[in-house]
Amino acid sequence: MKRIIVFATAISTCAIAAPAQADHVSPKKLEHPRHAGDDSQQLLSMGWDWDGPQKQQSGTSADDNQDDAAGKPPSLTGGGQPHVAAVAPPRVSFPSDYGAGSIVIDTAGRRLYYVLSASTAYSYPIAVGKQGFAWSGTEKISKKVAWPEWRPPAEMRARKAGLPEQMAGGVRNPLGAMALYLGNTLYRIHGTNDVKSIGTAASSGCIRMTNGNVMHLASLADVGTTVHVLKRLPASLAHVAKAGDEG
Repeated sequence: MKRIIVFATAISTCAIAAPAQADHVSPKKLEHPRHAGDDSQQLLSMGWDWDGPQKQQSGTSADDNQDDAAGKPPSLTGGGQPHVAAVAPPRVSFPSDYGAGSIVIDTAGRRLYYVLSASTAYSYPIAVGKQGFAWSGTEKISKKVAWPEWRPPAEMRARKAGLPEQMAGGVRNPLGAMALYLGNTLYRIHGTNDVKSIGTAASSGCIRMTNGNVMHLASLADVGTTVHVLKRLPASLAHVAKAGDEG
């Protein structure tokens, strides 16, 4: 069993590896921390500024924004929950010994692969954890939730003034239209309304996808699907996978 490297002690709602050195050729179970978080940058497309106290959002009642008698942070509505159409990514060459129906995450390459066969996979662009929030390992999808609620842990709320204790699912919620939960950890593969963050190391952990892509992935990946989180793909496999759409 390989030991995970953790670069920070901050605990938040989601966590996943930032770019690192070691290659992985075949699936292997690794240790990883049990707590993590998605300490997002400013999500202006959602009207949410993670770095400062929040103004009342349209569609949120005054009562929702009142601190309770104990002085706890407010609860907020997440806005509407529109239908989100699944958007399929390209299929690419992916010759490997990962089983069909499994997921491989290339943290350094900012890609998530859904393995279709011994030679092909869907290739989704993703956002990953920023420097200081690194883990690699193997988990299984434990549940799938459409428009999930968000509950920032106390440590995160202490760092970011004005974060709610709970936020209902919706278009303003940072977990987007769908979340795939990993094991009994707080890690998730989830949608995002902050499309500009895709392809970057922006979060403190969770794997972000566009809402259309995460809906497509969720239509393929059932509870029990194995997810391999790698620091990086082997160079030879990464080069082949980058070759492009197989049609």
